[in-house]
Amino acid sequence: MFSSYTPPTDDLEFIYIDDAILVVNKPAGLLAVPGRGTDKQDCLSTRIQQRYPDALTVHRLDMATSGLMIFARGKHVQRLLSQMFHDREIHKLYLAWVHGKMAPEVGEVNLAIAADWINRPLRKIDTVSGKPSLTRFRVLNYDAASNSSELELEPITGRTHQLRLHMSAISHPILGDNLYGDACSAPRLLLHASQLQISHPITATSLNFVSPWLSKSGS
Repeated sequence: MFSSYTPPTDDLEFIYIDDAILVVNKPAGLLAVPGRGTDKQDCLSTRIQQRYPDALTVHRLDMATSGLMIFARGKHVQRLLSQMFHDREIHKLYLAWVHGKMAPEVGEVNLAIAADWINRPLRKIDTVSGKPSLTRFRVLNYDAASNSSELELEPITGRTHQLRLHMSAISHPILGDNLYGDACSAPRLLLHASQLQISHPITATSLNFVSPWLSKSGS
């Protein structure tokens, strides 16, 4: 029987749990999945699997990025969610603070992205061999004192480092970005996965999960 409940509070912030999916707020600085080497085994997926052994990964966030991640409970749901991501049926929004004043206030960045093999793990804009990549943006606030803008970002495609690279490519790097901007501009990467909209893979119920941040510090 399908059921849902509110979990007890612990070191992980669970937004939603039922028999098919888990939605968790990933903290900045924690890997989403294990990396190479024994020092990179502590990660969100491992911590979740200690409590829910059937939890499986269906997408990722950069280690420096905070916010919402969804996990499948079992291989059948993992296949369903993976197909939904592939078909772009899962709607994601991010919040970010970027350098400078954005103009226009609503727009998009349509620049192909490819791996930068010489400078791995970086990606690069490559209009010849890169994969099509589209990001939409909307300006929410402008802070004149620090000359920075708060944006809502919508990745239509899901390339590695897409939001970070696209913002840098239009001369508005995300604050705190140690790969494509200035790491000293903020105490952490100011990029947060703030909204996740899906149709439940089992019940088809429309679900909308929101995780706001409270300040420019990303807290």
